[in-house]
Amino acid sequence: MHPPDAAAALAALIEPELRQPVPPAIAAFAARLAMQGQGALAVLFYGSNLRTGDLEGVLDFYILVERLHDWHGAALPALANRWLPPNVGYHEWVNEAGQTLRAKVAVLDLAQFQHGVEGRGIDTTLWARFAQPTRLIWTRDAKAAAAILSALCGAVVTASRWAALLGPERGMASDYWDAVFARTYAAELRVEKSARALSLAAHDPQRYALALCAGWQAGGLAYSQSDDGVLVPALARPDRRRAERAWATLARWGKPLNLLRLTKSVFTFEGGADYVAWKVERHSGYRLPLSDWQRQHPLLAAPKVLWTLWRRGVLR
Repeated sequence: MHPPDAAAALAALIEPELRQPVPPAIAAFAARLAMQGQGALAVLFYGSNLRTGDLEGVLDFYILVERLHDWHGAALPALANRWLPPNVGYHEWVNEAGQTLRAKVAVLDLAQFQHGVEGRGIDTTLWARFAQPTRLIWTRDAKAAAAILSALCGAVVTASRWAALLGPERGMASDYWDAVFARTYAAELRVEKSARALSLAAHDPQRYALALCAGWQAGGLAYSQSDDGVLVPALARPDRRRAERAWATLARWGKPLNLLRLTKSVFTFEGGADYVAWKVERHSGYRLPLSDWQRQHPLLAAPKVLWTLWRRGVLR
């Protein structure tokens, strides 16, 4: 249990952040996506597009649902999402203004999300991702909103605890965030350069400094802070040694988990062919034509698509 006053202080920091407005086009897209299945509870918006405000790239959404089977409508995708979450899809929408929005959409049920952000498993991606600023841009009701807020506070507590355990014995708040994000980036398969992890807290240093201390307080971790902002969490060296051993186990699972998810996505990535076509056009300028059959059978269509890209000089 988190100390009541500290938990309330952390929630008071995170809740206004969740409710900050987003461009109307993004809010409309999220609502549209939430209505495509049964039992949606909330849509979360996060990632680089949230930080930059760019609408040209791919928006990152998480849809949290009540029951996976109700949302997916079929046993196989629901089972895949149960055993190796999340299921991910690619969606495009041309709004009334003629603007094309694109989104990568991950789906979890609420219990899976709560489990992940609280660090109650071997996957580090959820708590690391959602300790960062997030927007709750669609929710079914106040009860769902409260559950999401509690879960996101849990992500901050988990991330800040690992930041203390893996970070320096004393340092500025940014030093602790840089340490934990560098570790989580290294544990995943990513196309971004690892230096990007060191820039995350720099986007909003005051927010991350407040979140770190609020997370420590809510998690019951004592610390001291000097007048010049240097923080010293109350951790003994045996605590750090145990944490390093525990992290070594988590890190060993990180890349295999990512590879398993990539393998699963070959069969479950909704809209994957359109996503590949968009990526090809974005990076090469070549618009890859796709038939309905190719969209429905991406594995069978792959050899012809690859041949087309090679013949056009896109693949070298």
